[in-house]
Amino acid sequence: MISTANLTVSFGSQTLFEDISIKFIEGNCYGLIGANGAGKSTFLKILSGDIDPSSGSVAVDQGKSISVLKQDQFAYDEYSVLETVLMGDPQLYKIYVERRDLYAKSEMTEAEGLRVGDLEAEFADLNGYMAEADASTMLSELGIEDEFHESLMKDMDSALKVRVLLAQALFGEPDILLLDEPTNQLDYLSVLWLENYLADFKNTVIVVSHDRHFLNKVCTHIADVDYKQIKIYPGNYDFWKSSSELAMQQRQDQASKDASKVAELEDFVRRFSANASKSKQATSRKKLIEKLRPEDLPVSSRRPPYINFKAGRKTGTNVVKVDGVSHSVDGEKVLNKVSFTIHAKDKVAIAGKNSLSKTILLQILSGELQPDEGEIEWGDSVTYSYFPKDNSKFFKEKISLFNWLSQFETSGDIQLVRGFLGRMLFSGDDVEKYVSVLSGGEKARAMFSKMMVAEGNTLLFDEPTDHLDLESISALNDGLMKYPECIIFSSHDFQLLDTVSNRVIEVTPKGFLDQNMGFDEYMTSKVLADKRAKLY
Repeated sequence: MISTANLTVSFGSQTLFEDISIKFIEGNCYGLIGANGAGKSTFLKILSGDIDPSSGSVAVDQGKSISVLKQDQFAYDEYSVLETVLMGDPQLYKIYVERRDLYAKSEMTEAEGLRVGDLEAEFADLNGYMAEADASTMLSELGIEDEFHESLMKDMDSALKVRVLLAQALFGEPDILLLDEPTNQLDYLSVLWLENYLADFKNTVIVVSHDRHFLNKVCTHIADVDYKQIKIYPGNYDFWKSSSELAMQQRQDQASKDASKVAELEDFVRRFSANASKSKQATSRKKLIEKLRPEDLPVSSRRPPYINFKAGRKTGTNVVKVDGVSHSVDGEKVLNKVSFTIHAKDKVAIAGKNSLSKTILLQILSGELQPDEGEIEWGDSVTYSYFPKDNSKFFKEKISLFNWLSQFETSGDIQLVRGFLGRMLFSGDDVEKYVSVLSGGEKARAMFSKMMVAEGNTLLFDEPTDHLDLESISALNDGLMKYPECIIFSSHDFQLLDTVSNRVIEVTPKGFLDQNMGFDEYMTSKVLADKRAKLY
């Protein structure tokens, strides 16, 4: 068990947590959720001992080990992939290194020979003879092939480094496992493997994630960071969300009833307090008012935006035709003779393990990039709006957010611009903020407002959930499910992919596969397994 007692965390004048005393019990998996900036990652660092609290303490049961998903991808550059994973079990790794170094000697002293005997016994007790095989199996299950296991970490792609660090955190079955965004840069099958691993994990897990499907699959409890407090609720994310919405609605309904009763009583007091015969009743009404007056409902740190895309007109039957498109980046082919036709009302998930292939295809569709080979032909009635993975070029000017959006709203209606920004949680002085200083999440919401203003009848998205909190991701999901026209998008969010798409196009440097089916069916189809394997 790991627990906190009277924990307070402050940075300058900002207080993240105040007087928090909670326990995390063995056998449970806790999803730590909260708004961006609420302090989720900071809390994990405090539990791991990387950061000291301002006051209060963290207690870990004696003899219990803690493992943390490391965020520094360069910390192990001089070590091999396999050795980096073995470091996840510090006790075993210490023996592993000493034993290896002794065996590397051309000659041993008598003392060293005796020490080797002791090490062999300890190594066997820790199941060390299976350690390399177990680490290798875990790497393979996370999509890192055998040929890379002896490679140095500095030679690995950043996306693969993340998987190695995840394997390191899991290796050795720690008593307490702290995971900060473990599904980042994992493909769906790797996420599925991790879900199954954690479902069978018998110790304590505390995980931060923006992947709702993942939280629903692995969590037994939700630890909600809000109002500078952390409260634990049983159930997964969907259960917490439904319960919290119901509780808030009940509070609002009761507040409305109380307010109505207060208004009635206040009117009675006002009319009769000067009347001697009614003064006694008026006094009792005043006391009742004080009991009934509802406290102001606390403003949650999490507010969902209202995302509602509308199409100015319908598309024709054929939205876009892609014919033999190929493209290379720095001499490496990322698209190879890709051909397909997208029709009206298609909701197309662009899938694939190679994120660059997906991004290049969406850049070509949007007109940002010309293919090396092949052609793109859009339908005459199509007007598309594009959400790029890197939107920084839209926010370089020293211009207010209000003036920025006004550039794209052609009617000149000031209130309309304010309305669109308000839906994206920009109100009051927020609209005067320079766009160049917006956070990643604010830029994403600003781009959504730009797309809503445009009223395109085809929407292109490249990883739109990056930088968004759970409430914004859910709002985007709802908005796309309601959108009646064509959508072409890539995402790491499984729930978004599965609930929005009705067609999947998987692209890799070797080719493509096009299927009319939902995302989950596509990824788990045994019939398509061989076809998909040939793409890699």
